[in-house]
Amino acid sequence: MTGAPDRLLRRLEWHVVRRLDGRLQGAYRTVFRGTGIDFADLRTYTPEDDVRHIDWNVTARMDEPYVRQYTEDRELTAWLVLDQSASMRYRAVERGKDSVLTELAVSLARLFTHGGNRVGAILYDNHAQRVIPPKTGRNHVLYVTQQILKGTTGKPDGTVTNLDAMLRLTASTVRRRSLIFVISDFIGAGNWEAALTRLSLRHEVVALRIVDPMELDLPDLGLVLIEDAETGEQVFADTSDPLFQQRLRDEVDAREDAVATSMARAHVSAHRIDTEQDVVATLVDMVRRSKRRKA
Repeated sequence: MTGAPDRLLRRLEWHVVRRLDGRLQGAYRTVFRGTGIDFADLRTYTPEDDVRHIDWNVTARMDEPYVRQYTEDRELTAWLVLDQSASMRYRAVERGKDSVLTELAVSLARLFTHGGNRVGAILYDNHAQRVIPPKTGRNHVLYVTQQILKGTTGKPDGTVTNLDAMLRLTASTVRRRSLIFVISDFIGAGNWEAALTRLSLRHEVVALRIVDPMELDLPDLGLVLIEDAETGEQVFADTSDPLFQQRLRDEVDAREDAVATSMARAHVSAHRIDTEQDVVATLVDMVRRSKRRKA
């Protein structure tokens, strides 16, 4: 298989995966512990146990808490949940949110399959969803890359990304306990916190939130036409107006606080990634922060 997917994969193998080899290989086994496991036995609960392992059916029958014990598989299954909605294509720049999503997803897929682990993917927008069953090997990563680069044909139509539906699709698709990377800007309608919480009760979930600097701090551009990437709604705004800038900052701060709070309440490992960040630095920082969180 040749063409754009192969060129992209080769570039990332050379510039990202090769540089990370030896720095991250095997690190996820200690950082994301508890993944890739099978049920082995039951025992009574102790205060040191993870409450997520409580077997509530047995607890109800025995009238005292019991936890499930697991044995670790030799192989780990990772899933990439990729938001391909209109807001991810915000701004037609060389390295936008969709480009960063692709680089992260392909790099993670190659890192995990390089160690013999299986990787699956869920590509989502409101108009189309594609599920790629987990497999291993470079050819599989090449296929995943090809599917990601196909993108979507969805255009702004007045609907906002249904992140709750994306996460519920993930929960219904991924039956076996896995390591799940949700890569999105987390811009969408509705309350997705409950769905993310339910997903994290069964799986190890890592949220990689991609942001464009202009979404956080809009520079003074004078009078501009602003279009909502998801709904297509357009309004004129005077970006030189101090009141407009203050309102915008307040809205951004409120949104950032709300997202951070939801991530924390869902008990997921959350990382905010700027589109200007280096992919290697991003992945190394992700593992380092996860190590501190798990310590």
